[in-house]
Amino acid sequence: MAGGIRESTGEDDDLQETHEINVTPFIDVMLVLLIIFMVAAPLATVDVNVDLPAAAATPAPRPDKPLYLTVKEDLTVLLGNDEVARDTLPSALDNFTGGDKEQRVFLRADQAVDYGELMNVMNLLRKAGYLKIALVGLEMLPAATTESETGSP
Repeated sequence: MAGGIRESTGEDDDLQETHEINVTPFIDVMLVLLIIFMVAAPLATVDVNVDLPAAAATPAPRPDKPLYLTVKEDLTVLLGNDEVARDTLPSALDNFTGGDKEQRVFLRADQAVDYGELMNVMNLLRKAGYLKIALVGLEMLPAATTESETGSP
């Protein structure tokens, strides 16, 4: 029995020892710590410096005939190696893919391209029906990390 009720026999007034651990204070402390971490975790990710063009992920296998859409620094758009006007991009994509909207589009952009301009190109792709978009970045070797990337002073 967990708590045990003392039988009053009148002979012995000593309490019996219980060999059970009282876990209530432990649970209270754990709940307080949980609340502290739940409040503090979102505050830890406020100012994160991110270098988007480089990626350390393992590269995906390259398809036989990849469809590259490139946004240059001067905001010109190239489909493969040919320059394409933004208003004719949907028809140029359909000509290049043969109307296959399931083909993955590899989107590359110069590091100096504004994020808003990159989103505009992605919106053009979405409107054209091309929903499989892969962002292309530089491959970064794990041993080639610098002090600024690792956060060391």
